[in-house]
Amino acid sequence: MSDQQVLEYVKTGMQQGKDQRQIATELARRGVTQEQAKRVKKLYEQQNGSADKDANATMQNRNRLREKTKTQEDIYVTENFTFDQRPAADRVVGKNSSDSVSANRYYEGMGMGDMEEMQKDKVYGRDIFETRNLTFEPSVNLATPPNYRLGPGDEVIIDIWGTNQATIRDNVSPDGSITIPDLGLIYLNGMTIAEANQYLRKELNKIYAGLDNEQNPSSQIKVTLGNSRTIQVNVMGEVFQPGTYALSSFSTVFHALYRAGGVSDIGSLRNIQVVRGGQKIATVDVYDFIMKGKINDDIRLQEGDVIIVPPYEALVSIEGNVKRPMKYEMKNNESVATLLKYAGGFSGDAYTRSLRMIRQNGKEYQIYTIDDIDYSVFQVKDGDALTAEAILDRFENKLEIKGAVYRPGIYQFGGTLNTVRQLVEKAEGLMGDAFTGRAVLHRERENLKKEVIQVDIKGIMDGTAPDVPLQRNDVLYIPSIHDLEDVGSIMVYGEVARPGEFAFADNTTLEDIIIQAGGLMESASTVRVDVSRRIKDSKGTEAVSTIGQMYSFSLKDGFVIDGEPGFVLQPYDQVYVRKSPAYQEQVNVQVTGEVLYEGDYALTEKSERLSDLIKKAGGVTPFAYIKGARLSRRINADERKRMETVLDMAKTGKDSIDVNRLDLGDIYYVGIDLEKAMLKPGSSADIVLREGDVIEIPEYNNTVRISGAVMYPNTVSFEDGKTLKYYIEQAGGYGFRAKKSKVYIVYMNGQVKRAKKGSRELIQPGCEVIVPVKEKSNWSLQNTLSIATTSASLATMIASIANILK
Repeated sequence: MSDQQVLEYVKTGMQQGKDQRQIATELARRGVTQEQAKRVKKLYEQQNGSADKDANATMQNRNRLREKTKTQEDIYVTENFTFDQRPAADRVVGKNSSDSVSANRYYEGMGMGDMEEMQKDKVYGRDIFETRNLTFEPSVNLATPPNYRLGPGDEVIIDIWGTNQATIRDNVSPDGSITIPDLGLIYLNGMTIAEANQYLRKELNKIYAGLDNEQNPSSQIKVTLGNSRTIQVNVMGEVFQPGTYALSSFSTVFHALYRAGGVSDIGSLRNIQVVRGGQKIATVDVYDFIMKGKINDDIRLQEGDVIIVPPYEALVSIEGNVKRPMKYEMKNNESVATLLKYAGGFSGDAYTRSLRMIRQNGKEYQIYTIDDIDYSVFQVKDGDALTAEAILDRFENKLEIKGAVYRPGIYQFGGTLNTVRQLVEKAEGLMGDAFTGRAVLHRERENLKKEVIQVDIKGIMDGTAPDVPLQRNDVLYIPSIHDLEDVGSIMVYGEVARPGEFAFADNTTLEDIIIQAGGLMESASTVRVDVSRRIKDSKGTEAVSTIGQMYSFSLKDGFVIDGEPGFVLQPYDQVYVRKSPAYQEQVNVQVTGEVLYEGDYALTEKSERLSDLIKKAGGVTPFAYIKGARLSRRINADERKRMETVLDMAKTGKDSIDVNRLDLGDIYYVGIDLEKAMLKPGSSADIVLREGDVIEIPEYNNTVRISGAVMYPNTVSFEDGKTLKYYIEQAGGYGFRAKKSKVYIVYMNGQVKRAKKGSRELIQPGCEVIVPVKEKSNWSLQNTLSIATTSASLATMIASIANILK
């Protein structure tokens, strides 16, 4: 492959979502060398405008630290391109990262349920080779092991000191030799570091005298490893990416498995075999590393080693009340006790005396109940499913005491706590309000039925009655005297700060309860405060007509000065603090427009009228159009309630569709005749004002608007003496579907009148002439028959609302 082809291959692979290991492996198999990878890197940097990053060769040669061996896969990752080192699927869901929320959402989106549900199907230890944070990558700067065997590609460093001073560095050639000046080729392939040190001592003694003098050497020699070589290792069997991998010569079995993507779903974690020279030299059990931290089996690999991952022998699941409920790979002859150890043991709420197991015998399912004494001898098999149950939701030795004792609660049954007296004493004794006439003992029989036993608690505590022995799960209830009487409450209504219900207490007076209710409000009447009391006669045998007693009082400075002396409230009394009839809050109205002093005004009399307000505002200005004045009024609660009642009745009729179009709103307009009201104060035209009224007095408007079913809706100047016909003609005449007999006029003051032909008096400045439109309809006999009913119903409803607003 050319350099450009390699670069395009990598870019295409990244776009297809391939992970770096897959791309690197494919390129290595296609014969891409380390030197070509470096050229590809430079080509990539040139195409992206980046500067070359040359290294100082002299400093590298002088560096005594061993560099990490760059395999062909590593080169494409660390030098040329940047990949996420996790598999593609893991990158999507955030696997092996702290982003568990993202992972949960991914699995839910794939229809795989919550991560907790997936935990049940997870095999313990299988993800150890999939995490980014645990690569098992060998450390390249540890001291060289004496048993490390040299091979082609290893850098050998020979240090000589003493009488002779020299440092020799060379790489072992493909034929296994290094070249030493003045000495020639020295064959080191297959030698350990210790063997090479001894061999080179003898060879270098030929040119450096005194090295091989065992008695008194004048010079010393030490052989160390510089940069290590790359070895080829085959990973076969049940791994995600089986194949041949170029690894550091310091690599171990675990690192090779990590590079191969980890063990597959059917691969074994406990029977991984290492084959060297056709012979199995080791069997690796990953559980030994996870459980015990044993790294002895993670042997260092050599050139040509084969790692074989066979299928698992037995996969056993355990769920329920254990610390790690999931699936575990088990070896033949391993027991339930071993499985429990792998699962972290029982959880705190587990039933530990037995386990339930379901086994497949090749024909059907079998159920086993395994007792705790058999955990160490009962062997598990492939497909077994064990369940650890929870403890029973009950108590073995519980007593409970409730009611009028100082420390109610649950206590241990047995030992020194076996009787009623002992239980009461354990609860710190009876409270002062305890009812000692009788206590109740609730007991559960053997058949789980309940029974009640009466207890003379006073006699038991005094020693005059025999003590009562207790049983498991007994509940002793000692009532309070307050539990046996109806304490009741007192209700306070009216002009107090916090009206409501208050707990009854002995000797509560009227003054006390008013204080509890926050005191009297400004509007309260002190002349009359009423108290209503129930009729109580537990011995009565006849019905009576009297249903209550009423008491009235007068107050001064918060104290009763008139009424029944020594009056004390009783349970269920009701106190009514009346509003003073002389108390009045300010009532404000507003006048706007053409008056001398527009704004808000407070009414001083309930009978104040329109004419009075205009006088307060200084009268109208010369520019005012009195006939156009109008009044807007807020809908009060009573009006709204009555209007809603009328609408509800109308909605049940045939005209409900038309009714739904109506909107009550918060205000409505009152048609007034201010001119008449000012000429005749106190007349029916002079309306009495109320809170929130707004009077608007406009300027003179010398126009008339014509709208609705006319040819050209228009606004024209007012012409005195002109009739309706004149103004209709000013709008182009009637439209095709005009209702000529239903023309009406809306005046500026809010009044509405039906127009009469030839009438001159009806047209006033500022008014609007409205011509209704005939509605399109497919007339039928049914439509004709329903018109009378619908019209009558709507007319009745509108008339009712109009009457309310009068």
